[in-house]
Amino acid sequence: MDIDPIALDRLIDLALAEDVGTGDITTNSIVPPGQRSQAHFLAKSEGVIAGLDVAARVFTRLDPSARFEARVRDGDLVATGAVVATVDGAIRAVLSGERVALNFLQRLSGIATAARQAVQAATAANPKVLVVDTRKTVPGLRALDKYAVRCGGAGNHRFGLYDAALIKDNHIAVAGGIAAAVRAVKRTASPFVKVEVEVQTLDQVDEALAAGVDVIMLDNMAPDEMRRAVARIGGRILVEASGGITLERLGQVAATGVDLISMGSLTHSVKAMDISLEVGELSRAGKGGPK
Repeated sequence: MDIDPIALDRLIDLALAEDVGTGDITTNSIVPPGQRSQAHFLAKSEGVIAGLDVAARVFTRLDPSARFEARVRDGDLVATGAVVATVDGAIRAVLSGERVALNFLQRLSGIATAARQAVQAATAANPKVLVVDTRKTVPGLRALDKYAVRCGGAGNHRFGLYDAALIKDNHIAVAGGIAAAVRAVKRTASPFVKVEVEVQTLDQVDEALAAGVDVIMLDNMAPDEMRRAVARIGGRILVEASGGITLERLGQVAATGVDLISMGSLTHSVKAMDISLEVGELSRAGKGGPK
């Protein structure tokens, strides 16, 4: 996982502080200190797994001696009933970390599953098209959300406002037109920064081409109009389709010949994958438990 480990620990610690707080009242009342067990993560539905390293880190933050064994890899498609991973550790840590670990694992696996479905639907109509995400992520979780998108086989659009220029309708309105907005960006940004502009009409396509942008985003266009825009651009620059893209519409949009299709729904309204944590037989430390 290409996530900064220090940043990851901060996220996990924040989640644990939110959920566990000053202590797990229920678990600490029922489970004596020192008791250990093995628990299994079970897939309750078919899907693509993402976030195993995050789940593992949740338990080792609570119990440094915990041992997490992944049975699959991030990006693997698993069947209903598959054992995804096991964790051996202090049962207090396992039960107290259960919800946080599942929240991360279920969300990220849901994103990866949605990404896989989107890629399959789009490439069936256009093998060369790339499905990408957007910045519509949970605040603070963008790196993880975008990692999960990659696990599902889709790509990442810009990470933030600082790594690419995307001139949208409000920018155009403030600047007084596409040409003026593009000039302003090129005058101040590094020459290595890609400039993309959002357009909604064929006339704006012509304006963007004349302004010398690197990418044109066709925003909320009907498929027939997208097809005409792609023909007008003629392969000179990359073309992205965006706005209201659903799984059902992907094939139709991909067939227009666009190079990229961006989907906010990959991360902003994802359905978490159904995964559960099942605890096995408990044992006293030193009497059959993990060493």
